[in-house]
Amino acid sequence: MRSGNPALNQNTFLDVASGQLVSDGAASGAMTLNGTVNKTGFMLLLLVATATFAWSFYSPENPGAVVPFLLVGGVGGLIVGITTVFKKTWAPVTAPLYAALEGLFVGGVSAMFEARFPGIVMQAVMLTMGVLASLLLAYRSGLIKATENFKLGVVAATGGIALLYLVNMGMRLFGMDGIGFIHESSAMGIAFSGFVVVIAALNLVLDFDFIESGVEAGAPKYMEWYGAFGLTVTLVWLYLEILRLLSKLQSRD
Repeated sequence: MRSGNPALNQNTFLDVASGQLVSDGAASGAMTLNGTVNKTGFMLLLLVATATFAWSFYSPENPGAVVPFLLVGGVGGLIVGITTVFKKTWAPVTAPLYAALEGLFVGGVSAMFEARFPGIVMQAVMLTMGVLASLLLAYRSGLIKATENFKLGVVAATGGIALLYLVNMGMRLFGMDGIGFIHESSAMGIAFSGFVVVIAALNLVLDFDFIESGVEAGAPKYMEWYGAFGLTVTLVWLYLEILRLLSKLQSRD
């Protein structure tokens, strides 16, 4: 089993000692699909709440007011996210905390984009939810199947994008301009952002498949929180990439 999402990789449901899929003999203590969906919904509501809170501090006269939220949310979310990946049993606590912190970051970023491109945030939110609903329907109906070749292709593309972003970040840290098309609104820049949006969306299919595998294996109840965490990671990435793509398109108008 593969997923491009670092939170849902081939070891997510494996027992460290035996190498087998983690299972729980007690049905009441097993991971369920409904439980994962409910926890994902709760985390998204929490993310929206903290994002709205951070947004409320933004003003064109003082755009720097959201910088502390960007730092706390970005750095804190990264630390909590990495902790959750390595300590899955902590997910009932760390997953909601991740959603709250990531909401601060997303709220600050969204406010800055909205100030420059009025209406862009609502467009990005609607597109993100539309992509989620469409891919979930396609997956459940069997129109899209997470075959091994499909998984391999998405994982490889996701890894390539991550490497490109890391190189760009390193270049900027050393005072260089970075990789232009990642940020530019040129035809190549728009095509790149469109490609990243597609790959981020396809990661949702892999996440659905992986969560379903955990449910079928009877993974422990806390894995519902971990599955919700993984989906939230992908949705945040998808939303930010859609926001970036829309901003490039509007910059050319």
